[in-house]
Amino acid sequence: MRRGLLVFLVIAAVFVFAGLFVYGSFVSAQHQLVSKDENVKSAWSQVDIDLQRRADLIPNLVETVKGFTKEESTVFGDIANARAGLLNARDPKEKIQANGTLDSAFGRLLALTENYPQLKSNEQFLRLQDELSGTENRISVARRHYNETLRDYNTFVREFPNSIWANMLGFHQNDAYFEASAQSRTVPSVKF
Repeated sequence: MRRGLLVFLVIAAVFVFAGLFVYGSFVSAQHQLVSKDENVKSAWSQVDIDLQRRADLIPNLVETVKGFTKEESTVFGDIANARAGLLNARDPKEKIQANGTLDSAFGRLLALTENYPQLKSNEQFLRLQDELSGTENRISVARRHYNETLRDYNTFVREFPNSIWANMLGFHQNDAYFEASAQSRTVPSVKF
């Protein structure tokens, strides 16, 4: 009888320790999931702030260019539409897509300025171009940080046993990475 009680207590102790281990794993994973999710949101917020700054600078640059180039209304309209698309995007995936459209339209504007030497020497244009260049650098750094943070989150969500806890808690993989646009992957042609 004593031996049976001892076996029962050992088995109960094993189950209690196993339960505590599983519970500890769950609580630890939950804390890390919340922390990593907040890190992703914070990193995205910085990208969003930098994209907003860029969107705010572009109209000033467009107005400066308009003063020199009256006949290029298609490019100006494309930039206005792309900027509106970026400002109206609701989530990271939409903003990333709208940012690609804005990059393309903005690239056409900068190509247009090559035809106007007096514009390239305009003080206001040069100042705005410098501000945009700095903003583009900030965006690049923020994008890289966001992608790294998102990769860390996604890796954690997909690892065992975190994948079980993440699924139970409603945390899912997020595929809203910033990637190079198709336009940036093509090699520019140089003509002499």
